[in-house]
Amino acid sequence: MKTLHTITEIRDAVAACKAEGKTVGFVPTMGNLHGGHLTLVEKAQELCDVVVVSIYVNPLQFGPNEDYDSYPRTMEQDQQLLIEQGVDLLYTAQTTEIYPEGSENHTHVSVEVLDGMHCGKSRPGFFTGIATVVTKLFNIVRADVAVFGEKDFQQLAIIRKMARDMCMPVEIVGAPIAREETGLAMSSRNGYLTREEREEIAPTLYRCLQSAREAILAGERDYDLLRRDAFAKMAQAGFKPDYFNISSTHTLLPAGPEDQQLVILAAGYLGKARLIDNITVDL
Repeated sequence: MKTLHTITEIRDAVAACKAEGKTVGFVPTMGNLHGGHLTLVEKAQELCDVVVVSIYVNPLQFGPNEDYDSYPRTMEQDQQLLIEQGVDLLYTAQTTEIYPEGSENHTHVSVEVLDGMHCGKSRPGFFTGIATVVTKLFNIVRADVAVFGEKDFQQLAIIRKMARDMCMPVEIVGAPIAREETGLAMSSRNGYLTREEREEIAPTLYRCLQSAREAILAGERDYDLLRRDAFAKMAQAGFKPDYFNISSTHTLLPAGPEDQQLVILAAGYLGKARLIDNITVDL
C-alpha cells in the first residue's frame, strides 16, 4: 500500500492506474477504522481494480461544541488494518491543502431541503461540511466508484443527490450496515462508550427500530405513536433521545399513507457519544 499526502501525489497515482485501464474505487473516511469501514473497502474491491481510502478528520463538519479536537486519531493502527485488507492507495489529506484559506473562508456546498432535517436539524451546518469535503475529495481522487455506509442514511442520500445534481462522474454505492453481535451499528464513536453502555444500553437503539418496523409490517400506521413509544423506551434505557423519524426512503420527508418504501431514522445521546441508526421497511 502506498501512503500519499498531497493532492499532486494522489492524482498522479490514480492517473497512472487509469492509464493502465484499471477502474478506481474510493472510500472516504475520518480514520479510527473498524470492521464497518472494512466492509466498505471490501465492496469497493468487489467493484473495482484499485481501491483508494482517504483519512481526513474534516473540521467543517464539527460544530463549535462538538468533538473535533478529541475525535480519535489512530493513523498507525488504521494503516495496518488497510494493509491487511489489501488496500492499494491511502490518501491522508492535509488541511493546509483542503482549506488553504481556512474552512470558514472556503466555498461551501449545500444540498438544500435534504440537509435540514433529521441529523441536519440537530447539527446545523453538519451536512454542508460533509458535502463540501466530499466534493473536494471527489475532484481530487477522480474515482469511478465511491462507497459509503448505509448507517449514515441521510448522508448517503445527500451525496447521491449532490453527485446527480452536479453531474459528477462517479457512481455512488451504498454498503449495508455492519453490526456488532448485540445489533449495535459499528461506529468510531462507540469507542466513547463504557463497557456497560456499549453492551447493555446502546443496543436498545436498534431494538427500538426493529420494534417499530415489526409494528408497521403488522399494520400500525400511527407513526407518531410509534415515535413516542420509541422515545420512552430509549429514555428508560438511559438514552437522551434526539429523534426517531419514520420517513419516505426517497424524499426523507415524514411518511404518509401513500408511501410504500420507508426508512426509520433514529439518533440519541448516550454518555459521551451520539449514536445514529436506521432500518428500512418495504410495504
